[in-house]
Amino acid sequence: MIDFLLWAAFPYIALTIFIVGHIYRYNKDQFGWSAQSSQFLQNDKMLRWGSILFHVGVIFVFFGHVAGIVVPQTVYPMIGVTEEMYHFGAVWFGGAAGLVMVIGGALLTIRRLESKRVHRKGTRKDLYVLLLIGVVTVIGFTNTAWYTATGGDFDYRDTIGPWFRGILTFRPMPEMVATAPWGFQAHILSAFVLFAVWPFTRLVHVWSLPLEYIRRRYIIYRAANPAKYKRAAQIEMRKGKDVE
Repeated sequence: MIDFLLWAAFPYIALTIFIVGHIYRYNKDQFGWSAQSSQFLQNDKMLRWGSILFHVGVIFVFFGHVAGIVVPQTVYPMIGVTEEMYHFGAVWFGGAAGLVMVIGGALLTIRRLESKRVHRKGTRKDLYVLLLIGVVTVIGFTNTAWYTATGGDFDYRDTIGPWFRGILTFRPMPEMVATAPWGFQAHILSAFVLFAVWPFTRLVHVWSLPLEYIRRRYIIYRAANPAKYKRAAQIEMRKGKDVE
């Protein structure tokens, strides 16, 4: 029963909240649908480097999860990727992406805690989200850098991969994760907690990609000449008086 609740019921509850929560948030709070950036409060190096490292790390970590969990293991031999090649990429490239994400998230968290202005204008929810993302990331990075790299015999592609694809296709197999190492289990549970709180935080800005910028024409800004416009206004006023 516990395995069913943890690895079948809870993921569906979290994903349902994720979907319904986004629909509700979009319909009720479109003005709050943003990243709520604190750059205008304090634009410093910690924000710039933290934001760049964190977002770059997130992108590579996301595609790494897609390649390792969503794509079946049988696909890789068909495209010429051997087990050694995949293992090398998962450990070194995945580990590097996780490390970059950890460093970026740490910089953003430290900045929010140390900067009185940012901390005062922020909310507890913002800090909790950063900490939750940190927990998910650190646990996942630990699984990659420690367990997998040290030759652990657990293969998540034979267990967690089929389990996750079963969740997506409504064929849950909780027994596939019940025997997984506790680090992988903790990573899964914390990730689904993050999915559940996602719609009610600033993370919704992920879905607001400015794709229209790709084909939009350049906007040219020119500095105004106050003296020029003042003279033009005076000429218009004189013309109006002459007509009267």
